[in-house]
Amino acid sequence: MKHWHIDQIDWASFDPRKVDPEIVPLVKAAAMVEKNGADYTLYLRGVFHDDPDFKAAADHWGVEEEQHGDTLGRWAELADPGWSFEEAFARYRAGYKVDVNADASIRGSRTGELIARCMVEIGTSSYYTAVGEATEEPVLKEICKLISADEYRHFKLFYDHMRRYLAREKLSFWQRLRVSAGRIGESEDDELAFAFHCGNEPESVPYSHDRCIAGYMGRAMGYYRFRHIERGMGMMFKSIGLTPRGRFADWAAKGAWQLLRWRAARYRRQIDAMPPLGQASPQGAAA
Repeated sequence: MKHWHIDQIDWASFDPRKVDPEIVPLVKAAAMVEKNGADYTLYLRGVFHDDPDFKAAADHWGVEEEQHGDTLGRWAELADPGWSFEEAFARYRAGYKVDVNADASIRGSRTGELIARCMVEIGTSSYYTAVGEATEEPVLKEICKLISADEYRHFKLFYDHMRRYLAREKLSFWQRLRVSAGRIGESEDDELAFAFHCGNEPESVPYSHDRCIAGYMGRAMGYYRFRHIERGMGMMFKSIGLTPRGRFADWAAKGAWQLLRWRAARYRRQIDAMPPLGQASPQGAAA
């Protein structure tokens, strides 16, 4: 059962005067990635084909993810009345595919798959918290608060099942660390970059991963604050079997924060050198 419903959002309180134009492209991209939860549900059902308890949990997760996409898409259409979520998502689905026929995890084990899912939920929980705190638009603030709470519950769901499988599969600490680090690195793969392209650039502009990941990350990273990274690092430590609080966790959070700030500045310089969105180079070259 959903914890909330899209129709419970106070849509009438939407205030276009308080919309940050830098957030709108991010919401458009996030809407499509969240909506694609239906395909990820099919993937997870295949990986855990003989685990009815987890398949039921994955089904529930997928329903909530799709609602996240629909809600963010509806807000984006209010913020940009000329934009169609349905059309943008159709482009995204046509160009980005999840292996819905998989019968084994690409992570090498079910424990690894669940650790990877934990990393995703850590990232999304932190992200929506950061955006929700940054925006002054009341409807988006409400949406981000609701989605962030869902993503934190999703983290706990995957974490609890991960602990169950870890007792059977006995992944070492280093194996768990490798999976978690690998999944974090995938945050800059085509999933988000292509969603940014489909949500913000016309079909006449060829897709460029470098341009689009810079466009997304350069904006998104600017909304994070150290507290978001610190909380996320604690959750990551918990997932791989480390103490989530303490000197080591503090050092890791401070290091991650400095890295994020450096990368945000680098991506921001790329954005500043680009034409406005929708007017990217017809050759699709990265700026």
